[in-house]
Amino acid sequence: MARIETVNDTNATPDAAALFAAIKGKIGMVPNLYRTTGNNPAVLKALLGFSETLGEGSFDAATREAIALAVAGENTCDYCASAHTAISKGLKVDGDEIASRLRGKSADARVQALLTLSLAIVAKRGFVEDADLAAARAAGLSDADIIEVVGNVVVNIFTNYLNHIAQTDIDFPVVSSAG
Repeated sequence: MARIETVNDTNATPDAAALFAAIKGKIGMVPNLYRTTGNNPAVLKALLGFSETLGEGSFDAATREAIALAVAGENTCDYCASAHTAISKGLKVDGDEIASRLRGKSADARVQALLTLSLAIVAKRGFVEDADLAAARAAGLSDADIIEVVGNVVVNIFTNYLNHIAQTDIDFPVVSSAG
């Protein structure tokens, strides 16, 4: 059971209601993560803005979802494992590849390089070593890619931690972050 209540349409502030309407317009529903974050509309707006702006980066949606899955696995966030598995399936990512990404692995060499760096960032709380960056660059990642990985990791750490604190009720087909 959730430790922080979700905001429903009837008790939402005008700001939260407007954000919920926009989310519903884009994806047809308002996931519980957003309903929980809606307790503070400014934070919900920031989360949505950060995520939307990252969508303008060079990584496609499936790549961003790969990072989200790996971070969810590393941070043992079942809510995010469930949500990003469902999103990845909607993007037609193979089921075995989705399960691998949740464990920080990928059959695609470039995605693997992104996931390896992502997991290093999470495990080392950002204090990656020169060797981590050298390995990322040797795998073909540019400095721009490295910065984009950091952005994607950070937004997912935020949602993982919020879900840990709130114990958000999972409103997707449940997937264990343990893979």
